Amino acid sequence: MASKNALVAATLAAACLTASAQLQPVDAADPVAPLVNQLDLDKYKATIKGLTQFGDRRQGTARNRAALDWIEAQLKSYGCMNTERLRYDFTEPVKRGPVQLQPVRAGGPAAQGGGTLFGKRAPIGVNTDPMAQPDEKLRSLNTEQTPPGTSPRESVYCTKVGTTRPDEMFIVSAHMDGIGFGEAANDDGSGTALVMELARVFNAPGVATERSIRFILWNNEETGLNGAYAYVAQRKDLQGIESPKGSGRYPEPTWLGMIQHDMLLFDHGMPVPKLDAAGKPVLDARGQPVYTAPKDQRAEADVNIEFQVNAKQADGAAKLAWALRAANEKYATDYPAAVGNRMTNTDSTPFMDWVPAVSLRENERGMQIGAGWNPHWHQPTDLYSTYSDKDFLLGLNAAQTTLAAVAQLTGAKGKP
Repeated sequence: MASKNALVAATLAAACLTASAQLQPVDAADPVAPLVNQLDLDKYKATIKGLTQFGDRRQGTARNRAALDWIEAQLKSYGCMNTERLRYDFTEPVKRGPVQLQPVRAGGPAAQGGGTLFGKRAPIGVNTDPMAQPDEKLRSLNTEQTPPGTSPRESVYCTKVGTTRPDEMFIVSAHMDGIGFGEAANDDGSGTALVMELARVFNAPGVATERSIRFILWNNEETGLNGAYAYVAQRKDLQGIESPKGSGRYPEPTWLGMIQHDMLLFDHGMPVPKLDAAGKPVLDARGQPVYTAPKDQRAEADVNIEFQVNAKQADGAAKLAWALRAANEKYATDYPAAVGNRMTNTDSTPFMDWVPAVSLRENERGMQIGAGWNPHWHQPTDLYSTYSDKDFLLGLNAAQTTLAAVAQLTGAKGKP
């Protein structure tokens, strides 16, 4: 294992160095720009809209299974024919209650993943009340809940096979399940649509990559990252094994990096006092101000790229994060990227001790989402109609960032 990890680290370092060094202006010979230019705001929005037809896509329900079938059919329509299902069993846990907001105090409490919560905070939690959804049609669609007990689950993925290094791959992923009795348009329709759009571009006729890329849409993220944990448990020991021997086929190429995408639309900034019709601050039962997110996407919105500083593969993950940041600087059109070291609560976590792993989000998961920066998180208001084009554009810029970095890291060539 040590020798394999050294090989992965060396390969990733060389690939990231190449990606980070390419900061010169885009020119006609640039193989990445034509791929990034295939991304389109309307296509991205249409994919998110398509996912919302299945409501919140709660795991273990018929609407979740229908969404998996729809995603797989879309991937095949893009030319990503090497689609597979990861199968595992899952036991429904005890229902989670809402997270209670801690009182503000000097220095702030610790955030999930490490760090400290600063500034004004709003309550966070998971909506478990179907009647909180005023849209009767959507409420009806989301009626079925996860059955108790143990039952089978699936995650769908497809693979772009590398031309010269099919035995090595980067994983590009998001989670397709949601909760909260909304449409899960942002959490995680925005991440799922990003991965699907990248699969569309990389599998277009005329596009080839030297290394393989696996596009994975996880299930059971909302219940504890169970789909991702199942993948690691089932497939980590299969890496780099040619099967059948001499065939040139690698069912599980060696993992070089894992790039996870979670909610990507909403970066409106720190919560501000909620005002009533007269413009006065709204107070809670204790007489304290109620805080909520600003209405509009902030001008300084950014894509947050996070790795976990305490992971065994933290050094490689940091290199991968900075390669993504460099790709953003060169190819993103509207919003910058920021790098942080407190990745937590997303499907890259099961991978972080095995391979350099990062996550992309609209905000830092622990210190910002955990402080109530997104009032639609796990709520009935997580609807396609909630978000503006400025919000959707943030997700598109995340797609530009990942696509450009992965194109460089895998040696992509050709024009769609």
